[in-house]
Amino acid sequence: MKHPRNIFLVGPMGAGKSAVGRYLARTLHLTFVDSDDEIESRTGVDIPFIFEKEGEPGFRKREAVVIDDLSKMDGVVLATGGGAILDPDSRSRLGGRGFVVYLFTSVDQQFARTERGRERPLLETGDPRETLTALLDVRDPLYREIADIVVDTDGRKVKSVANEIIEQVS
Repeated sequence: MKHPRNIFLVGPMGAGKSAVGRYLARTLHLTFVDSDDEIESRTGVDIPFIFEKEGEPGFRKREAVVIDDLSKMDGVVLATGGGAILDPDSRSRLGGRGFVVYLFTSVDQQFARTERGRERPLLETGDPRETLTALLDVRDPLYREIADIVVDTDGRKVKSVANEIIEQVS
C-alpha cells in the first residue's frame, strides 16, 4: 500500500485519538491536528462552553466546518471528535480525503479513561457508562462505514497502537 498523505483517526471519546495521533505524526513526519483543539482555537472558548451556549447542534455545525477545512490539508494526522462522523458530509470527506483508522475501544475502557475528565459535555449525565454505551451503539456502524482499518486500543499503549497503524499504512 502506498503511504497515505493523510491519516484520519475516528472513534469514541477515550479511544486515544489525540495521543496516538501525536505519536503517528512525529513518527511519520506529518503534521498533527485535532479537530476539537481547532474548534476551541477558532472560537476562543472551550467545547463545554459551546455546548452550554449553542447545544450539541451548534457544536456539530462548527465541527463539520472544521472537519471540512482540516481534511483538505496535506500531510496531516487528524484526530477527530467522537461525534464528527454523525454528519454524512463529514463522513464522506474523511473517507474520500485520507486513510481512516477507527480506534475501537470498549465501553469499559472508555469509562476508565474518561471518568476523571470534566471536559466531556455528553458525559454530564446521571449514568456516564449508559451514555457511553448508547453513543457507541449509534456511532460504531458509522465509524466502521468509513474505516480503512479498525484497531482495538483496549489495554494497549500508544506506541503499540501507533505501530500497528504504521504497519498497515507502510
